[in-house]
Amino acid sequence: MLRELGAELVDADEAAHAAYAPGGPGFDAVAREFGPEYVQNGGIDRKRLGELVFNDAGARRRLNAIVHPLVREWMAARTAEAAERGAEIVVQDVPLLFENGLERLYSETVVVYVPKEMQLRRLVDSRGLSEQLARAVIAAQMPIEEKRLLAHHVIDNSGTPEKTREQVEKLWETILSR
Repeated sequence: MLRELGAELVDADEAAHAAYAPGGPGFDAVAREFGPEYVQNGGIDRKRLGELVFNDAGARRRLNAIVHPLVREWMAARTAEAAERGAEIVVQDVPLLFENGLERLYSETVVVYVPKEMQLRRLVDSRGLSEQLARAVIAAQMPIEEKRLLAHHVIDNSGTPEKTREQVEKLWETILSR
């Protein structure tokens, strides 16, 4: 919705996909660290790797040590490119912002909030995760209620798309007025 309003979006998930991509900087390191059983059809088997790292904190730390620096580098490069193109507002979509203590790097932070049970249901229904894996993913993150308290702005995404859009448009107006 922010992109539709004119923001340039830099997405950490896209950055992670780039880091894992065959020939990408993290592919060989991830394959070496976790073994050939985590490579399928020439790429990292993200589903299998996800099942491991969301159930094993040590494996998650090892993966993060490889991928997070690459993600930050990719995002910095895309942000610089956006600035060079003259983008007025660049939004970085960083799912683990607070968990990694990165909020201090941003002038404003926004949390898109849904209650925990709705978060679980959406991971299962729209991303196709098993309930067990979805619970592990949520447990590996800072509780959404804590994130909500840390953010400068909160968009409540538990209602209709129209209600969410109203909040996003109001936030956009606030940002533009500064």
